[in-house]
Amino acid sequence: MKALRPDARGLARAAAVIRRGGLAAFPTETVYGLGASAFDPAAAAGIFEAKGRPHFDPLIVHIADLRQLRSVAAEVPPAAALLARRFWPGPLTLVLKKRPAIPDIVTSGLATVAVRMPAHPVAARLIRLAGPLAAPSANRFGRLSPTTAEHVLRQLGPRGVMVVDGGPAKHGIESTIVAFERGRPVILRRGALPDAEIAAACGLRKVRLARAGAKIRAPGQLRAHYAPSAPLKLIKPGAAADPRGAAYLAFRRRPAGGFTGVEVLSPSGDLREAAANLFSALHRLEASGARLIYAERVPARGLGLAILDRLRRAAAR
Repeated sequence: MKALRPDARGLARAAAVIRRGGLAAFPTETVYGLGASAFDPAAAAGIFEAKGRPHFDPLIVHIADLRQLRSVAAEVPPAAALLARRFWPGPLTLVLKKRPAIPDIVTSGLATVAVRMPAHPVAARLIRLAGPLAAPSANRFGRLSPTTAEHVLRQLGPRGVMVVDGGPAKHGIESTIVAFERGRPVILRRGALPDAEIAAACGLRKVRLARAGAKIRAPGQLRAHYAPSAPLKLIKPGAAADPRGAAYLAFRRRPAGGFTGVEVLSPSGDLREAAANLFSALHRLEASGARLIYAERVPARGLGLAILDRLRRAAAR
């Protein structure tokens, strides 16, 4: 199977499949999403089936404009409206009270719905053609998130999923998910939008992070997730690592030794570059056939916090 070009013809084909109750994968600025109509429960069930995703893990609804937001969310607290004005379109997901039109299967029975407005122009055009889309990442459940059309085809192509190729994802890491408690923001999942930017937009020194092990209210809250096929071991930079049959994910400097494969996230130590390269690097190391992947810790600041979140969940597999 080949991916569709992101032109008018390709997007029209993908939108037609979605309107008929089917699935289509599409690019966003974070990772590729697997989309179905947000209002069709049977189509949403198809997402869970294609991904092998448990039904207790809710989906994110993607919209193209604020008119579509009114069709999926019943209420938008002032703090949510403020964040939407500041960061949409962009890598921010807001958890809001849902409208009855959103099926329970999309929200895993919750009274809230996770909503975001992607910044990728191909995603925006597809959503305008097909309507709001329920769309988790376009991968098999628990596996590495896809940042290229090739990654999607490798994991979901055998299941007949149509893919629109919009090139590599800019951020390479999922959106930040924010809920609201007593009108104040709470981060449920760290992502491509750093904590500090959310806090500054809300006039706060910091934003509270949801307690580990709390009830699942959004995607990406499971302890084990985002994992390559080989076990991943998180280590400190420079720590001893046995290269025999192993691959190595470095932050800034290549390690010595005969590793099966080596990837460096950012030679300059740029955390934004490291986040953009994270999943693509792990896909390449997975393809090396290594029995084990060593992954260096990155600095625990800014986007480094989101990178560490993904690596810890991958290591917990």
